[in-house]
Amino acid sequence: MKRVLVTGGAGFIGSHLSEALLARGDQVTVIDDESTGAAANLDQIMGQPGFEFVPGSVADETLTRRLLADVDEVYHLAAAVGVALIASQPMETIQRNIYPTEFILTALRDRIKKGERVKCFLASTSEVYGKNPKPTWNEEDDLVLGPTTRPRWSYGASKAIDEFLGLASWREYEVPVVIGRFFNVVGPRQTGAYGMVLPRFVEAALCGQPLLVHDDGQQIRCFAHVNDVVAAVLGLMQAEDAVGQVVNIGSDQPVSILELAERVIAASQSDSKVEFQSYAAAYDESFEDIRRRVPDLSKLRGLIGHRPAFDLDGIIATVIDAQRSA
Repeated sequence: MKRVLVTGGAGFIGSHLSEALLARGDQVTVIDDESTGAAANLDQIMGQPGFEFVPGSVADETLTRRLLADVDEVYHLAAAVGVALIASQPMETIQRNIYPTEFILTALRDRIKKGERVKCFLASTSEVYGKNPKPTWNEEDDLVLGPTTRPRWSYGASKAIDEFLGLASWREYEVPVVIGRFFNVVGPRQTGAYGMVLPRFVEAALCGQPLLVHDDGQQIRCFAHVNDVVAAVLGLMQAEDAVGQVVNIGSDQPVSILELAERVIAASQSDSKVEFQSYAAAYDESFEDIRRRVPDLSKLRGLIGHRPAFDLDGIIATVIDAQRSA
């Protein structure tokens, strides 16, 4: 049994990860301020032996240091979430992404100096690649961020700083850190409130409302089920060769956003139609998007032999079922 801390554990990915950790027999503590997550996401494990939910912010250094004092593993998922939030609150995005990561890694470094063993998973994002023009992205590719006058790039820039901090902690202080760059992760419990496209499409289709597709709908994305992503995270944390590495986590099966909308309509047997909306209308005039986002998963497969259990049709079906039963 390991003692584990999950920051942002009441969020979409964090709640599924917390369930998986508890299921394998770990003692799990979650800290979350519910700014974008919700304690209700943890209803299935709330009150179970070995689980503790601590309401509070990971930005509370005193509280977070206390929780870090005796754990064996840390999964740092707390961060600003969603394109809509990032576009509207760039200052909060930067602060929430960088400062807690810095003092978490400092606290772990202090424990390492005492001869204690503690391992950290640091959640990053495909946003760090920016608008790199390559058709697929691997972990050694250049980061091509847009201008500072476009707020959406603040997210990728701040998460890149998190990665630099994590890798420096490993190289300089031997803090065992594994960095996972999440691509589009979807599944039950994900909300469309912050711009997440699949739950937004499913909600509209089930209500018979138009599915709003931004721009021309030819943006290319790859969608991975949260259960497959959690399995990858756990596998990487068990692989010693993953320490000090940055690893893409997601699916590498591309689909256009327009095709995704059409597949949601068909799977839900909805009469909804697709409507197109400009980025300016959805966000503001400064918004800039990425046309293609496809990961190279060679490193992930090489490290843990990862194979997903869900294809896109299966993913859409689980999200539809979850929203129908909510």
